[in-house]
Amino acid sequence: MKRQGKTLLAMVMAGIFCLAGCGGAGPALPQSEDAKEGKQEADTAILVVSFGTSFNDSRDITIGAVEKAIADEFPGYEVRRAFTAQKIIDKLRKRDGVEIDNVTQALDRAVADGVKRLVIQPTHLMNGLEYQDIMDEWEKYQGDFEQIVTGEPLLSSDEDFLAVSEAIVGATAADDDGETAIVFMGHGTEADSNQVYGKMQDTLEDGGHGNYYVGTVEAEPRLEDIIGALKKAGKYKRVVLCPLMLVAGDHANNDMAGEEEDSWKSVLEAEGYEVDCRIHGLGELEDIREIYVAHVKDAVDRLK
Repeated sequence: MKRQGKTLLAMVMAGIFCLAGCGGAGPALPQSEDAKEGKQEADTAILVVSFGTSFNDSRDITIGAVEKAIADEFPGYEVRRAFTAQKIIDKLRKRDGVEIDNVTQALDRAVADGVKRLVIQPTHLMNGLEYQDIMDEWEKYQGDFEQIVTGEPLLSSDEDFLAVSEAIVGATAADDDGETAIVFMGHGTEADSNQVYGKMQDTLEDGGHGNYYVGTVEAEPRLEDIIGALKKAGKYKRVVLCPLMLVAGDHANNDMAGEEEDSWKSVLEAEGYEVDCRIHGLGELEDIREIYVAHVKDAVDRLK
């Protein structure tokens, strides 16, 4: 009761964000015919959890697009939003007056609203530190719901890696002319799950896409490793840079495509390459959104 009391106060101050016709922090999506006819399963909700971004335009066409795809696939369920990056939540509140729940607030709110069955779908790329934090948090709420299940991150199964590789190759195939290297910049993590980047590189190479390279900002492989591979190939005049991230946010705009001398763009230009930056998050690709939808389906199937 104490937890619910605090949540009710938070609801008065903040407002709920949902994607099934409710008001709150952000635009509501158009209701499905089932929802309009009152067929919505009010005791079941899908909580889509993202790292978040303060880049509003990119947020709408990536995170928002994933949420909409899920809402369209499950018109009878309420779809809600939460972010894991508290700094981004605080910035959006201060700068834009937008209220977005963190995971704890979203779970408290679901309890207060009488949600009985909850599906949590992270939009994170891997089972890294952020994903594990989500898992640790919802474990505390097992007794507050009749059932709570979690969907897998984007890169989980071998099928996921193949589907993601096909999606990013499909989006950049026109650039693969034999003299252009297509380089994807991931975030990187200290967790063991950082191996997903090496596996993605292997998946691309096994698929015959030898002009594709995967690096990270904060782990390995680093930009220096990518440059070494480009020089060893000895055939590239041009490099296309793309983020291997759901959202084209701060890392894509600054660490990758910024004008500072240590950005990937500047470093590669200093190495003599012509550089073309593509500021598009993975969430803009329909094929990527379909993978998240499939993971939600798997989680929903585990509900009793």
